[in-house]
Amino acid sequence: MKAEALAIRPAGTSPAQLAAYSGLLNTAFPAGKFTPEALAWRYRDNPAGVVIGCDAWDGDRLAAHYVTCPLEARIEGATVRGLLSLNTATHPDYQGRGLFTRLAEAAYGQGADAGFDFVIGIANANSTPGFLRKLAFQDVGRLHAGLLARTPRAFSGAPVQYQGAWREDLLSWRLANPLGRYVTARRGDLLGVWAKTHLPFVRCAAFLPAVGEAPARRNFGPPAATLFMGLEPRMALGQQGFLPLPERLRPSPLNLIWRRLGPDAPPALRRDAVAINFLDFDPY
Repeated sequence: MKAEALAIRPAGTSPAQLAAYSGLLNTAFPAGKFTPEALAWRYRDNPAGVVIGCDAWDGDRLAAHYVTCPLEARIEGATVRGLLSLNTATHPDYQGRGLFTRLAEAAYGQGADAGFDFVIGIANANSTPGFLRKLAFQDVGRLHAGLLARTPRAFSGAPVQYQGAWREDLLSWRLANPLGRYVTARRGDLLGVWAKTHLPFVRCAAFLPAVGEAPARRNFGPPAATLFMGLEPRMALGQQGFLPLPERLRPSPLNLIWRRLGPDAPPALRRDAVAINFLDFDPY
């Protein structure tokens, strides 16, 4: 069947849709993490809004799926609504027909119409060229990934163009990931969040300015090596004893990409002024 004959519909969060997404995503990515419960948390329960995306259907068979998840960011000091490019999959029987590009452009059109001003994402080596060539994304640059000998207790006053806007309700939702295991702790002026990773005895860390009354579940860090994966202009990695992770041990999504949708977002981001950590995307 040609791609033109498929029905293109907005993504949704009904039980039937979540079950179909679970089946397709777990076929494409056999880790088994895309349970209907986990998808309901990510797609439906986000305080920033339900997913914006599109599906391609061949009758009652899901041929392809692409979603972006609403988020809030601080850009040049103002709170701006945007979208995180997240899950995409095409059934093997329908690959090679340009469905991803078609669904993505339709999703971005929906997002712009709904008042979202940008799409941001972390793309792996295989998907980055498609985002850049076919979907007009900016390649902002590669994320740092390495171990910290010390953890920060305060940020410097370095300028930040872009950072996540983690209200209490958004952070509480993010830490309620049914597949995640997190520890939080106050570190001086900062809130640290550690997540279990794919590496034994290693936890991935994010550091945020104090977030309201967000609870600190422990008053010390976890008894494991600390992995930092992201960008943080307010933290001098050399002063934290940063040791880059070998390529063979890195999780694959490490390229930051950006596309403007509306007037309240800049045309491009400056890599040296972006603050982003694992909480801002979806590795753990």
